[in-house]
Amino acid sequence: QVQLVESGGGLVQAGGSLRLSCAASGRTESIYAMGWFRQAAEKEREFVAAESWRGGSTYYGDSMKERFTISSDNALNTVYLQIDSLKPTDTAVYYCAAARNGYGVVSVGNYAYWGQGTQVTVSS
Repeated sequence: QVQLVESGGGLVQAGGSLRLSCAASGRTESIYAMGWFRQAAEKEREFVAAESWRGGSTYYGDSMKERFTISSDNALNTVYLQIDSLKPTDTAVYYCAAARNGYGVVSVGNYAYWGQGTQVTVSS
């Protein structure tokens, strides 16, 4: 089992920045990739970014690459999501997830483990 705990969400004004963190524990050796998803009210969960845990390859959702940056510190078993130039449309619960393989890192169904989510609210 892998446990994931997100932090760093909050209320921020449009144009500001946030860095979300996700700390992994447990059987971290089983992780192939770490991903970030978000879910706004009454919308489906949306892929934001992912990174292969040991190889360093990164993946971004459509139009995400401009303002979102995923990174990690393997020594700390932590993955980060930097969000710049925040917009009210970025308001959502942001989830961290861990996948055990690299097939379809953009897909919700590929991830075996999920954190509890952290709320990001952007005011205009």
